Amino acid sequence: MAIDVVDQVLDVFRDRRIYVYHEIVHNKHVVGRFRDRGVTFVEDVDEIPPGEVVVFSAHGISPEVRRRAEARRLTAIDATCPLVTKVHSEAVRYARQGFQILLIGHRNHQEVVGTFGEAPEAIQVVESPDDIARLSIRDPERLVYLTQTTLSTDDAGVIIQALRKAFPKIRSPPSEDICYATTNRQHAVRTLAPMCDLVLVVGSQNSSNSKRLTEIAENAGTRAQLLDDVGDLDPAWFEGVHNVLLSAGASAPEDLVAGICRELVTRFNATLALGDVVEEKVDFALPGTLRKEMRRRGINPEDRRIHVEPPQIIEAVYGGTAVPLTIEGKTSEKR
Repeated sequence: MAIDVVDQVLDVFRDRRIYVYHEIVHNKHVVGRFRDRGVTFVEDVDEIPPGEVVVFSAHGISPEVRRRAEARRLTAIDATCPLVTKVHSEAVRYARQGFQILLIGHRNHQEVVGTFGEAPEAIQVVESPDDIARLSIRDPERLVYLTQTTLSTDDAGVIIQALRKAFPKIRSPPSEDICYATTNRQHAVRTLAPMCDLVLVVGSQNSSNSKRLTEIAENAGTRAQLLDDVGDLDPAWFEGVHNVLLSAGASAPEDLVAGICRELVTRFNATLALGDVVEEKVDFALPGTLRKEMRRRGINPEDRRIHVEPPQIIEAVYGGTAVPLTIEGKTSEKR
C-alpha cells in the first residue's frame, strides 16, 4: 500500500520534488528504485524545504514529527500502514484511560519509535522477557500490552506469556496487533518449512518481518537464508538440497521473487509449485490528503483504490505442467 502511494504521489505531483520521511518500506530495491525516479529520503523533516510534499513511511510517525511537518507547511501524505495506525489509536486511548502500556517490540525500530511518541509518559518498551524485571509498574491491574505489527508471532507469544505470568490482570488489545501480511507469511513458512531442505526469504537485512521468517524456518528445523535478490544466491546453499521453500517479506517486490524462480529453474532444473496456505485479498483507501489533491486536479480517487491480490508468480515465470502440492491434507493444483 505504501509503495503504491508513493507511485501515485509521483504521478499526481509531477511538477514537485517528492520527499519521503524514513525509508517508505524496509527494502533496499524499493528505496533505490524510488531514488532513481527522483524521490529524496530524509530522516528529519527539517531537511525538507518549507511548502514541499512529504510522504510518511509505512512504519508510522510520532505526533511530534507531524507537528514539525505542519510548522514547515509541508503537504503531508500519510502512507502509514492502517494496522500501525490501529496500534497508535489503541496507545492513545489506553493512555487517556490511565493505563500503563507495555509495548512489545524492537526499541529502535521506526514503528516502535512512532507508537512510543503517541504517549511517552504511559509506554514502556519490552523487547524480551528479561525486560520485565526492570519495568516500573504503578498498578498491576491497570496494564495493557500492545505489539509491533511485524513481530514473529512465536516471539511475541513468549513475551506475552511472561507478562501474563508476572501481571495476571494485564489486558490484551481488542484485536490482534501483528498484521495479516506478517502473520500469513509466518503461518505459511511454519507450515511448509518442515517439508523442505532449505528456505529462501527475499527481503532486506533491515526488514523486521523478513528476518522473522528466517528465524521461524530455523525454529522449524530447516536451514534458511535471507537474500535481497537473485545476485545473492550461493550455489553452495543447494548441496544435498532437494526441496526449497521460497518466501518473501511483506515489502519485497514481486519481480525479485520471480527472478529467483527463473534462476532456480534454469540453473537447477527446478519444478515449481505454488503453496496456497492463505489467500490475501485486501482493498486500501488512499490517504485523505492524496484524495483531496487528486480531486483538485480532476482525478477521481475512487478509480485509484489500492487492491491487493495474490500474485501469480509461477504463471508469470514459466508455463510448465501443473504440479500438485499437498498441504495439511489438502491438494492444491497450481502452475
